[in-house]
Amino acid sequence: MTKPILFALSALLFLACQQRKKDTKQVVVEQPKVLAICQAADSTKVQAVLDRLNEQSDQSTANLVAAAGKEFLGIPYVAHTLEHGLEEPLTIEVEGLDCTTFVETALALARTAKAQRSDFDQFAQELEKIRYRDGKRDGYLSRLHYFTDWLFDNEQKELITQPAEDFGKPLPVKVDFMSTHPDSYAVLKANPELVKTMAEQEAKVSERSYFYLPKAEFAANEDQLNEGDIIGLVTNIKGLDVTHTGILVRIDERIHLMHASSLANEVVISEEPLDEMLQNKASYTGIVIARPLN
Repeated sequence: MTKPILFALSALLFLACQQRKKDTKQVVVEQPKVLAICQAADSTKVQAVLDRLNEQSDQSTANLVAAAGKEFLGIPYVAHTLEHGLEEPLTIEVEGLDCTTFVETALALARTAKAQRSDFDQFAQELEKIRYRDGKRDGYLSRLHYFTDWLFDNEQKELITQPAEDFGKPLPVKVDFMSTHPDSYAVLKANPELVKTMAEQEAKVSERSYFYLPKAEFAANEDQLNEGDIIGLVTNIKGLDVTHTGILVRIDERIHLMHASSLANEVVISEEPLDEMLQNKASYTGIVIARPLN
């Protein structure tokens, strides 16, 4: 893989990425602080998707999330694309996605199209708002590492609602996996002084109230789910809340999961309905749900 561009977020952002097409060497735009990182192919893909979504901007944000997600079917699964050190530049990589960057990218694209702002700068701003606590990127610890934290923060920013509060059950959350396994995270391993702050953040996440749809009650509530809902698969693994995320799509009146799959090694729509996925894996206990706001 070619090395990425580093650039400052500005009106020239898209042009900076485009320069990468003509030069296979690393391109660095000198700035006081590196703000973002991408490849030319990523910016080109984002702009192409925005151009198509802009023609559907009269649809709901949720429908646009589903439409955006389908634009990435077949894109390779690539893990750890956000890991660029303590400074935490805004990473825009859509030629390789993991389950989290897939849903964040789709939501940012949908919100950009819904606002009828089909430009790359606006997409980058939406992505930063979604990915970071209070919408402000300020180093590694500002990223919303746990999905329940992501749900809470994006609801506070009025980007999503959590419909499971109406038809689900309370979800006890106790997250501490990152602070108790710092060697599994490159930045925490290299910067052990961050572990205490991470533990404090985890304690705050664990104090909140959450709701989920238990898998035993999924079939009875499947009609409560909408295409374009973003979901997290709740796990019983100690110290974690969610181990996988995706976007819901409806096929023949059944809910399926569109996701960046490490097993399939690409973005796919599940062959089996989501209900079957949940029942067939013991570590999945249900789903938490983020419904995009219009």
